[in-house]
Amino acid sequence: MPKIHFIEHNGKEHVIDAEAGKTVMQAATENLVPGIIGDCGGACSCATCHCYVDPAWADKVDARNETEEIMLDGVMNTESNSRLSCQITVKAELDGLVVRMPASQF
Repeated sequence: MPKIHFIEHNGKEHVIDAEAGKTVMQAATENLVPGIIGDCGGACSCATCHCYVDPAWADKVDARNETEEIMLDGVMNTESNSRLSCQITVKAELDGLVVRMPASQF
């Protein structure tokens, strides 16, 4: 199973085993990682799973789609590496992926 490194805004790290085929958001919520809420359950309609993909991994995750771009337009504190974790599918190539959480999802 690929390992994902979730880093809270305060620097606390959570390393979890993520099942390939699930989303990064699902991996976070199933493992009770603080900072990823996922209110919409992964439907890309709430943006409460906003995260920052470490720049070293930016080219390894799938590109944003149009719906994700629209949702991110309404998110506070976005950066060029902002993503909705419900839109990143876990795959073997993402073993070691590093994502950081914002200070708040609201």
